[in-house]
Amino acid sequence: MLLGLEGKVALVTGGARDVGGEISRTLAAEGAIVAINYRGSADEANALVEEIKANGGTAAAYQADVTDYEATKAMVDQVVADFGKINILINNAGLVIQKRFVDSDPEQWKKQTDVCHYGIINACHAVSKYMVEQEDGRIVNIVGDSARVGESYLSVKAATGGSAMAFTKSLAKELGKFNIRANVVAFGMLETSHSDKEWLEQNRAKIERQYPLRRMGFPQDVAPTVVFLASNATSWVTGQTVSVSGGYSMVG
Repeated sequence: MLLGLEGKVALVTGGARDVGGEISRTLAAEGAIVAINYRGSADEANALVEEIKANGGTAAAYQADVTDYEATKAMVDQVVADFGKINILINNAGLVIQKRFVDSDPEQWKKQTDVCHYGIINACHAVSKYMVEQEDGRIVNIVGDSARVGESYLSVKAATGGSAMAFTKSLAKELGKFNIRANVVAFGMLETSHSDKEWLEQNRAKIERQYPLRRMGFPQDVAPTVVFLASNATSWVTGQTVSVSGGYSMVG
């Protein structure tokens, strides 16, 4: 299937490693020009840019903290200055603090909310004016599946995901007349380079029993769905949440 991403400019927040890195690779493989946002992972971002270029793609790295609106706007403006447009926004930047709610504190709530709630809003606002002007845009906001089903030790993270889903629906309704689509991908527990390997091996059997497919996911399981939603193949899909979770949540 031709996804129609050749020459499209895609910004991936938190796009240097793990899920974001795999999304960046997949977009580039489909012909998109990829702007890889990072906050502190400069080495990973620059290495990924070189990897994409070595494979015949086009990419550049952009440092910005998505919790800072002015920094986010400046990054988006620079992407447009460099490539002339911005067609796709993937909001992948996230922060998880796994802790019992009664043991958490307001500073931890704020850190997660700033990244997972305001980070999405900041980036969407910054790109929207460009997408409205060109009457073309695809936005995919990424959350954890805890937003759909709830999850112990992830109450604040789940709350930010729920807000992202509601925000995305409203954005889809408001911007649809400008040929801008907005959707959500919600994923289950993934094995990444930053997983706690020891804890994971101790709890793997118990975790995998919760998944009908009897395994946890990997970044490579998530990226194709994200890119599919950013493509021409889903031109009549907006305001939806798609779970990529091995069946952990089955929501009609």
